[in-house]
Parts: sequence; C-alpha cells; structure tokens
Amino acid sequence: MASIGRFHIFQPSPLLKPSAILFNYPLTSPFFTTRANDNSNLRHNIGGGGGGRRKLSTTPPLRSNSEGSISSTQSSMSIVGDLLDYLNESWTQFHATAEAKRQLVAAGFHLLNENEEWKLKPGGRYFFTRNMSSLVAFAIGEKYSIGNGFHVIAAHTDSPCLKLKPKSASSKSGYLMVNVQTYGGGLWHTWFDRDLSLAGRVIVRADDGSFSHKLVKIKRPLLRVPTLAIHLDRTVNTDGFKPNLETQLIPLLAIQADKTAPELDDKISSSPLKDAHHQLLMKILSDELCCKVQDIVSIELNVCDTQPSCLGGANDEFIFSGRLDNLASSFCALRGLIDSCASPEDLANEHSIRMVALFDNEEVGSDSYQGAGAPTMFEAMRRIIACLGEPPVGECGFARAIRHSFLVSADMAHGVHPNFMDKHEENHRPLLQKGLVIKHNANQRYATSGITSFLFKEVAKLHNLPIQEFVVRNDMGCGSTIGPILAAGVGIRTVDCGIPQLSMHSVREICGKEDIDIAYKHFMAFYRTFSSIDKKLRVDF
Repeated sequence: MASIGRFHIFQPSPLLKPSAILFNYPLTSPFFTTRANDNSNLRHNIGGGGGGRRKLSTTPPLRSNSEGSISSTQSSMSIVGDLLDYLNESWTQFHATAEAKRQLVAAGFHLLNENEEWKLKPGGRYFFTRNMSSLVAFAIGEKYSIGNGFHVIAAHTDSPCLKLKPKSASSKSGYLMVNVQTYGGGLWHTWFDRDLSLAGRVIVRADDGSFSHKLVKIKRPLLRVPTLAIHLDRTVNTDGFKPNLETQLIPLLAIQADKTAPELDDKISSSPLKDAHHQLLMKILSDELCCKVQDIVSIELNVCDTQPSCLGGANDEFIFSGRLDNLASSFCALRGLIDSCASPEDLANEHSIRMVALFDNEEVGSDSYQGAGAPTMFEAMRRIIACLGEPPVGECGFARAIRHSFLVSADMAHGVHPNFMDKHEENHRPLLQKGLVIKHNANQRYATSGITSFLFKEVAKLHNLPIQEFVVRNDMGCGSTIGPILAAGVGIRTVDCGIPQLSMHSVREICGKEDIDIAYKHFMAFYRTFSSIDKKLRVDF
C-alpha cells in the first residue's frame, strides 16, 4: 500500500507459465457462472520451490461471446497459480516489469519506444516501459473516436525492502558485511533471521565498449541478518525488539578470509567498483552474469527473501508471499487487460481505450522519473489521441477524453487482524476471501468519491461480485496511494480499492486465494462493461 512517509499522524496461452487451477468461489453473474472444483492438485509444489517452471496451462483464456458474456468453462479458470509464478519471478521492481513485458509480448502487444514516433490504430494493443521498473499498456477499441475516455487500472511494482548502499563493503569482528539502506516503511524486524539474497540490475560493459542493461537474481541464500540471542538481551520480550537500523540491520555475507586468491585480486584491481563492494560479492555477480568482474560498471541491487511464494492454511486458502503489496494488484490488473482483449472481437465494439499503468517508487512518495508523480501516463494519453486524430487533434480532444475517463487505483487493503480487531473502525473491517475493498477517506488520502464508489460498485453488482469498504479510525493516521496523485494530475475520476491482506509491509505477507480471482474478475468486468454503466449517470450536465 502507501508509503508511510506520506502519513499525516485462451486457446492455450503462451504468455502464462503456470498450471490451470480451478476457481471455486460461489459466484454467479452474466459473466461468471458457478462451478465447484477440486483444487487438490494445487498444493503440490505450487510455490515453485523446485526451481523449474510449470508447463503451460491448457485451460482456454477468458473469451467473450458476441453478447459480451463469458462461458462457464472459461469463468472457472483461476489465475492463482499464475500469480505465484509471477511473484516467484518478480523479486524486484525490475523483474516484475520484465515479466509483465514478457507476458504482453507473448499476448501480441506491440512494444513502443518513448523516444520514437508512434504509429497506432484502432484495435491495436501496445505498451512501453520506463526505467524497466514502470510500464503502461493499452488496447484501443475498434470504435474509438477522439474525446472518448480511457479506462485505467493503476498499481505499483515496488515494495519495502533493503537496498545496497553505493559503497556496501564493510567488515566487523571477522565478518564480511553488506551495508544497506531501508526503502519505504517496512516492518524491518521481520527481515531478521531470514534466508536472504540479492537481485536487481547491473550495467555491463561489452568488448566493443558499449554498455548493456542486465537483470540479475542470485537464487541461493547469500545473506542473513542474525538476531541477538535472548541470553544477551534479556528484556527483549518485555521492552520490545527495537534495532538500530543503521548499525544493527547489516546483513552478513561471509567469514573474512585471511587473503583472497591472486587471480581475483588482479580482476578486481581493474574494476570501477573495486573500492565500493566486496571482491567476493563482485565475483558472485560476475559468475551469475557470465561476464568479467571488471566489466560490471554499475549495480542497483535489492536484498530479497529467498522463500518461494506458496499456498498455505489448512485448506490452502491463503497465499504466503513477499511483495503481495503490490504485485498482487499489478498482476490482476495486467491479466485483466490481456484477457479482456485476447481476441480481435473483444475490441470490435469497444468505444474507449483500456489501459494498465504500473509505477515504481510508490512506497517512497512516487516523486520520480518512473513514479506516478511523473506525467508518464498522461503524456501517453496525449500521444495516443494525437496519433489517432485525423486531422491533428487540438487540446480540447485530450480534455474531453479525460472528462470521460475513469481510473481504478489498485493497492492492497488492510484486512481486519483477528488479534488486533480494535485497530479497525467497527463497521469497516474487511475480511479475507470476501472481495475487493473500496477505500474512503474524508481528507482525500484516498481519491474515492461518492460518485466513483457508486460506479465501481455497480460493476460488481452487475456481475454478482462481492465488495467491501474501509475507512480508517478517526484516532489513527491514514496512509495514501497513487490514487490522489493521479486524480489531481489532470482531474481524472478515481476510485481507490485493494485486495485485503494481513502483515502488510512484512517480509512475508498474507492474502486470501479467492480474493485474487475475485479481483481479476472485477477488473475484467470493469474493462468490458464500465462504458455502459457510466453513460447511465449524469452529474454535471
């Protein structure tokens, strides 16, 4: 969810890696019909702990018929297994964006370059990335005309974590240590005694003098932040565990060797990073990347938990994972867009443009080149309208499109904690497995209004999808999301919603399995039917 720094107190589809998992939530809808299924096969190694990717699903993708409804067979498909694969691939915001890019390309979306001229057409599907940590994808309706709106779902790719400092090498008491900085508002005590590793991106120099951008992920446990034994901290259980984040949250890398191998010394001596990071760490990175140590010229690495995402609970009803906030929302939005236009006929009668926007740096305020505070999405909207306009479109074309547009800000929500129920307002206690949560705040920490809440509820009502609501207690501070940032950017109608979860910002979070499929269905329904709902409501005219 939000940065606490902002507080005020299918044919068989090539784009998917996973197995088919059948959906058993009792829903009925013009789109989604009820069918009970056996999920017993889901529990076997679903977290991907074995390291291999599962075979492609043979379940057909969701596909609409001429009336816009979805068949019983299609509606029974679950995306939970696909989400687990996505989470296990996406250790960092860079990997999450790269995996989203892979899926979009496999689904037939065309990659655009922000630095080049765009050539777009009605019925086309396109996307671009920025910084390989944010992404905008869109599908243009065949019947789109200038002034019609954009229907957008926006989420974020980043999560609270530890990041290596520019100079990370340190040594204490015979140990090689790795200096880190905290990113976002994490529950940092949960990072102690975990099997940790490193992932992110590096810049590598090629033999011809050019430079390439590469992603790296060291899958084996590499780092650990050990807690102090209770024998040396007798009052920890009464006074609380309050580590100093600068001096006591430093991962161990290795025992300090008496001397390094001469050949490694020679390689490191010519490295531009020789004084910044441990020689041993640089050797591990070069082995992983199959390059020379001296050719690594820049690194940007996150500390990551190595435990795979998996199902849990007596009935496999939970998802246990890191980075659910907010990769769960990002994936549901991405799949909702891809599957809502999987065939040409899906866009045949569409008058609007369907869009997904995934941003970086939400956890630290969004004020960055790749964050929601940048005009990335709105610049893309202007370019799309300019490309489709014949003759060239004036400013009023974009203004009219924004007035017709609607944005769903999808970020995880606070489910009620059974051990801390008093932390929730008594009439607004979202439950796991009960559907998306609409977030309200009178002080505009969330962008939801009475109008936007009503329209999003109407989508749920039309398709018999459950919906919940949340408001923070008056005696507690409220977080925020990218919703208010984007809503205020150009004045786009916005609703804030999220999948309920527990342990938000922990190294290991929890959400309900059924809520993933409900969110996916809600987003699919939003793309397919929002236009017909919106035109029934008159407010300012």
